[in-house]
Amino acid sequence: MSTDTKDTPSVSPEDVELAETFKNEANEYFKKQSYNAAIELYTKAIEKNPNVPVYYSNRSFAYLKTECFGYALNDATKSIELDPTYVKGFYRRADAHMSMGKWKLAQKDYEYVTKVRPNDKDAKLKLNECSKVVKKLAFEKAISVEDKKKFIADTINLDAMTIEDNYSGPQLEDGKVTEQFMKELMQLYKDQGTLHRKFAFKILLDIKKYFMAQPSLVDVTIPDKEKFTVCGDIHGQFYDLMNIFELNGLPSKTNPYLFNGDFVDRGSFSVECIFTLFGYKLLYPDHFYMSRGNHESATMNQMYGFDGEVKFKYNAQMAELFTEVYNWLPLAHCLNKRVLVMHGGLFSRDDVTLDEIRTIERNRQPPDEGPMCELLWSDPQPQDGRAPSKRGVGCQFGPDVTHAFIKLNKLDYIIRSHEVKDSGYEVAHEGRCITVFSAPNYCDTMGNKGAFINLTGESMVPKYIVYDAVPHPDVRPMMYSTNSLMYRLC
Repeated sequence: MSTDTKDTPSVSPEDVELAETFKNEANEYFKKQSYNAAIELYTKAIEKNPNVPVYYSNRSFAYLKTECFGYALNDATKSIELDPTYVKGFYRRADAHMSMGKWKLAQKDYEYVTKVRPNDKDAKLKLNECSKVVKKLAFEKAISVEDKKKFIADTINLDAMTIEDNYSGPQLEDGKVTEQFMKELMQLYKDQGTLHRKFAFKILLDIKKYFMAQPSLVDVTIPDKEKFTVCGDIHGQFYDLMNIFELNGLPSKTNPYLFNGDFVDRGSFSVECIFTLFGYKLLYPDHFYMSRGNHESATMNQMYGFDGEVKFKYNAQMAELFTEVYNWLPLAHCLNKRVLVMHGGLFSRDDVTLDEIRTIERNRQPPDEGPMCELLWSDPQPQDGRAPSKRGVGCQFGPDVTHAFIKLNKLDYIIRSHEVKDSGYEVAHEGRCITVFSAPNYCDTMGNKGAFINLTGESMVPKYIVYDAVPHPDVRPMMYSTNSLMYRLC
C-alpha cells in the first residue's frame, strides 16, 4: 500500500486498533447481508483512521449493495486517492460506473483491474460486457438518423406467428384481453409456464399504442366512497405480486390500482410480472394505472436482469420492443388533484409545476438531469435543502422542498417508491412525503416487509397494508443478469 504520509492525518495506535475492530465487525454484518449496519461500522472505522483504502473500498461495496451508487463511487475514488495502485478501489469504481450506466468509465477501470490481475474471471467478464456496450452505442450513434428510424413495433408480423398444436396456455379472444384470459395467464405463470409469443407480442403492440396516447402526467379521479390502491416497486417478484392480489383483491372496475414503477429487474420473474400488469392495463384501462420507474430503461434492464430474461424466455426482438414501450409509460399520476404519485421524487428547482410535468417529452431513455430524470431517480432526505444524490443520479430533497412543492401545486402530499423500507413504507417530511415499496425480502436478501396503500376518494387518508414475502420457485434473483458485483471484502 502506498500512501503519502504528508497528506494524511496522524492517528494514534489506539485509534488504529479500534478502526480495525470496527472494520472486522462491519465485515461480519456485511456477510449477514446487514448492509446498513455494515456501513455504519465502516464509517466509524474511517472516523478513527481515515488513511486506510480498504475501509472506503468495503463501504463502497456496501453502498453498491444498497444501490447508493453515487456514494459508492465517491468511496472507491477516495480509496484510489489514498493508494493509486489499490486494485480493489478500481474494481469498486468500475462497478459503480457500470451500475450508473457509465460504460466507458467502467471499461477504463476494468481494463486496469484485468491488467493487474489477468486471471480475474469476473473482471474479464465485466470488461467484455462494457466493451460490447461501448461498441454498440458507438455503432448506433454512427448510423442513427432520427427521421428515418425504424421502430421494432413496425417490424412485428403477428400473422406469421403460428400457434403450435401442443400449446395449451391462454389465448386472446378476438385479439383482446379478457377477465378469463387474465385468470388463466396468472395460473400459467404460477405453474411456471410461458405465454405464447404471438399473444405476448400482441399485448406489447396494443399497450404501446395505448401509452402513446396518454399524457406524461395522468389525472385520476377517485369517487368519494371508492377504494384506490397504490403499490410500489415489484421488481420481478411475481409470487409476491400474486400475494398482493390475494390480500387486496384482483384488479377490477371497482378495485382500481396504480403500480408506481420498477415492475422488472432484480427478481427473475419479471416477464411474468410485466405481462400480468400490462394485461390488466389493457383489460381495465380506466381503472388500472402504471408509472415509469428508473428500471424501465435500457441501461437498467441490461444491468439488472430483465433484458437477459426476455431474451431467454423469448428473443432479442421482444427485448427491444419492451424498450420502445417503456419510453411511453406515464411519468406521474395526480389523484383527485390532491396527491402526486411518482416513482422517484422532487426536483432540483423550486418552480416545477404540474403543468410543466404534463409537457415533458418522455419518449426517450431517461436523461441524466432535469425534471424527467428527477421524477424517476430522486430521494427524500431528513434535513432541509437539497444534496447530491446518493445514487449519483437525481437529487436528494428535504422537508422544506416538499412543503414548497405541495404549496405551489395545491397538493396534500406526495407518494413515491424507489427505496427499500424495512416496514414496506415510510412517512417523512411531517407526513407530506410517503414512500411505499411492495417487494418484500427484496432480492431474497433484505428481510424487509412489503406494503401497499389504500385510499378512499373522499378523505385521501392513506392506510398501509404490510405483508411478508411468500415462497417462490428456486430461481435466484438476478438469474439473467451480467452484473454480479462479486468481489470479496478485505
